[in-house]
Amino acid sequence: MNMEKIQIGIIGGSGLYQMPELENVREQKVETPFGDPSDAFIIGELDGVTVAFLPRHGRGHKFLPTELPFRANIYAMKLLGVEYILSVSAVGSLQEKYAPTDFVVPDQFFDRTRARAHESTFFGRGIVGHVTFAHPVCNELGDILEASCKGAGVKTHRGGTYICMEGPAFSTKAESNVYRQWGMDVIGMTNLQEAKLAREAEIAYATLALVTDYDCWYEEHDAVTAEMVIETLGKNVRNAQLVLKDAVKRVAKKTTPNQYRHAIKNAIFTPPDSWPAETARDLAAIIGKYGTK
Repeated sequence: MNMEKIQIGIIGGSGLYQMPELENVREQKVETPFGDPSDAFIIGELDGVTVAFLPRHGRGHKFLPTELPFRANIYAMKLLGVEYILSVSAVGSLQEKYAPTDFVVPDQFFDRTRARAHESTFFGRGIVGHVTFAHPVCNELGDILEASCKGAGVKTHRGGTYICMEGPAFSTKAESNVYRQWGMDVIGMTNLQEAKLAREAEIAYATLALVTDYDCWYEEHDAVTAEMVIETLGKNVRNAQLVLKDAVKRVAKKTTPNQYRHAIKNAIFTPPDSWPAETARDLAAIIGKYGTK
């Protein structure tokens, strides 16, 4: 399959690939050993920089967080040649300082999912890998997102922990209060698996978290509803578009290489001569360069 090489990928909702500034828009379907991605990629140009947008939940929002084909999504990005992923997600706030319509650029994740083990790693099936993940977010991309947010005049918070819950129901009040006691900052349902897989795929990754609500812990706030989230998210979309347009230009002008381009060089425990042929073929875009010559 012949595909153009695209350096920057964006994962998010429909408002992001319907930006008025996006030019030369076309679709690209990508097949992967892990099945189909959430949707066809939307390829377009922002000020001359080609980017690949992926609707995380599919157009029309068809997939629950637990149903997302995380491996296919990230592997497809790898096949497209993506080196940098900017992930845009709606989140709930677990601390009063993060108000609805604020943006957060988290630097840590905490995993509370329980039904996604098969979608949390590319390894297995005869090839064992243990990737370093102490710092799950690319600091350089975080700097870029922070600078772009400031340029767009959006109230932004740099740093903090994104706790990834299973869903699809929102938190109980007891859960929300426990997460606050743990020191968690924002809560969502999708980004932890993306970040893990991006690291294994040697792609730099960062999250732009759009605060849509205070989670149900907040006494002065009504219980979270889908309508509330959608209304606030709509207000956030244009700001996110402006941030991404600027961030894409900054990433394209980077003079330093992707710092995670060799992230799994020392993470693969299984010797190449012991790799099962089928697994090695399926993971070729990621591990091929580390195999036997």
